[in-house]
Amino acid sequence: MRITKLFTNFFESEKSAGLILIACTALSLLLSNTAMGHEYMYIWHIKIGTMSLEHWINDGLMAIFFLMVGLELEREVYNGELSNFKEALLPFSAALGGMIVPAAIYFFINKGLSSQVGVGIPMATDIAFALGILSLLGHRVPVALKVFLTALAVIDDLGAIIIIALFYTKSLAWPYLIGAAGIMLGLFILNRKKVYVLWPYLLGGVVLWYCMLKSGVHASISGVLLAFVIPFGSGSSDSISNKLEKALHMPVALFIIPIFALANTAFSISNFSLTHLISPLDLGIILGLVVGKPAGIVLFTWFIVRNKWSKLPANVCWRHILGVGFLGGIGFTMSIFISFLAFDDVALINQAKLAILISSCMAAAIGYFFLSRICR
Repeated sequence: MRITKLFTNFFESEKSAGLILIACTALSLLLSNTAMGHEYMYIWHIKIGTMSLEHWINDGLMAIFFLMVGLELEREVYNGELSNFKEALLPFSAALGGMIVPAAIYFFINKGLSSQVGVGIPMATDIAFALGILSLLGHRVPVALKVFLTALAVIDDLGAIIIIALFYTKSLAWPYLIGAAGIMLGLFILNRKKVYVLWPYLLGGVVLWYCMLKSGVHASISGVLLAFVIPFGSGSSDSISNKLEKALHMPVALFIIPIFALANTAFSISNFSLTHLISPLDLGIILGLVVGKPAGIVLFTWFIVRNKWSKLPANVCWRHILGVGFLGGIGFTMSIFISFLAFDDVALINQAKLAILISSCMAAAIGYFFLSRICR
């Protein structure tokens, strides 16, 4: 298993992001449910141009987050954990199981209801939060397990992006979509011509983001599309892809993800009732993330290993995989992001957010204590 310096740096930044994310979530919920809660929540709805601050964060800053996810995926495919088919098959299958089983549980519970459209919510994994929890165990965790969780979460994020593009696009403005395709073609030609200067790609990326925003496809998708046309070259530290990924790590970890958490957990829980937890929406999310995620990850991983198509990483046992499966149930930011796209009703969005927070905390606690018992 290939452990690169860039991965080590990535894990360290994700560890920091996870811990800051937890603190920002707690702070935002606290402020939202005090006497100054109304004023605090109002801040995120202030109009800046044609969109609210919250909208700019979800459509603008999250495009930068997805740009980094795309660059990570590109690196892993060319020069990392996903560069070898047999090694890549294990985290890919685990991620697939971690999406299919939670979605099936949610769909079964919410079939035929208005909340059925939220089927994508329990399919997501918050990579920063999951790695942040894993980092609390320090050097007791096998490095190979950290790599496995990272690869799984990156593939899971790609799955979330595909779901957003395919199922949460409500209407299309074809002129802008054609414009976006033209920009992508132009950037692809620059890539093939071996133009290794960053600014044309970033400039094209801004225009691509605007076209996607106006096209009806969620603007954050532009980040991943841009990542795939930025030249990877030989994969050395001097390649513009690696340089950009490295440059984005700290801003994403220490600014974009925390401010997303602050904005999207700004809601009151004063109307919360325990009866909400037995509603189809809440049950689908909680069971999907806390039960479906680990079940899907373990079952699909077992199937691949059982058929000898791949093998468990060095120093990793099945109990490790189960522990990571629970951490995969930390949907948090990605699940909240999808809930915004799934529902128009603010009450449903807030209800989904609370269920996501509860299930993510449950998954984090179970995963941490389970792994702490076996990683001694």
